[in-house]
Amino acid sequence: MAEEQDESDKSEDPTLKKLDDALKRGDVAKSQEVPTWFVLSGATLALVAFSGAAGQGLKTSLAGLIANAWRIPTDGAALTRLAARIGFETVGALALPILLIVLAAIGGHVVQHRFVWSSEGLKPKLNRISPLAGLKRLFSKQALVNFAKGLVKLGLLGTIMTLLLWPERDRLEGLIALDPAKLLPTVIAVTLKMLGAVIAVLALIAAADFLFQYRQWFERQKMSMRELKEEFKQTEGDPAVKGRIRRLREERMRKRMMAAVPEASVVITNPTHFAVALKYEKGDNAPRCVAKGVDAIALRIREVAKEHAVPVVENPPLARALHATVDLDQEIPPEHYRAVAEIIGYVMKLRRAAR
Repeated sequence: MAEEQDESDKSEDPTLKKLDDALKRGDVAKSQEVPTWFVLSGATLALVAFSGAAGQGLKTSLAGLIANAWRIPTDGAALTRLAARIGFETVGALALPILLIVLAAIGGHVVQHRFVWSSEGLKPKLNRISPLAGLKRLFSKQALVNFAKGLVKLGLLGTIMTLLLWPERDRLEGLIALDPAKLLPTVIAVTLKMLGAVIAVLALIAAADFLFQYRQWFERQKMSMRELKEEFKQTEGDPAVKGRIRRLREERMRKRMMAAVPEASVVITNPTHFAVALKYEKGDNAPRCVAKGVDAIALRIREVAKEHAVPVVENPPLARALHATVDLDQEIPPEHYRAVAEIIGYVMKLRRAAR
């Protein structure tokens, strides 16, 4: 019951990780109408661009073969060589058209999604051989949509063919009496006319089908709030654990700072909010920050400093500037050298006077 409720609650858009995981599994938005349109367009382009050259090449080869048929040996080896020769010449004449159609078929998939290589579809699944699962797929929403789409395609293409060929019916009847040499141009012209109309109709069908398939795929990828939380835990970590780790790090940092305050040369404070402990030893390039904090931590730094007789100097502007610009265990910025040097010089004079 919980799983069914979770499935019905998938109202959140998928994350990039969910979409990438779907791509790795080979689950992509794909319409079969788009490759069909590309293949048909490639075949039409090949017919227009290469039919003359390919036909002329085959005509030359076969004409020579027919003219010298009486000279061809009839033994088995000779017939094998003849079949191989005819095959090579046919492939050579049709190589470019076939290559164009293959590239068009590949392009029909590439334009829909980026390249995918997944073995998920090759893994055996019991539901593929289950009669019950087969019946569910047979009467599923997707199957009904495909059936309706096929009827629409059949009706549209049939209507287009009828509209194109009906005005040509008298001309087509007269083709029977034409010379074969004059018949081919007429057939090619009518064929290209029909292919152009079919391609235009299939372009609209392919675009509509791709949008439908993409919407269906996107709906399948949607996530519930529980899935979003689980994914966040996997990618970013459990927030409770991260908060615990952050608190432990802050506690360790405070302990390390408080242990370093007794060794500081001076603590510069804003009386109520900021405290920055600086340490300077002979040979150092510049004073170094060993502790800093605001509010409660600043108060604790001042208390530890007083307990260990570390001088505490009030300078609100400098305390705020140092707290904002210098990190722990780092030297102070050059723009504060003069102000800090005056304070440390003053502290040293006090120490010499005390001695």
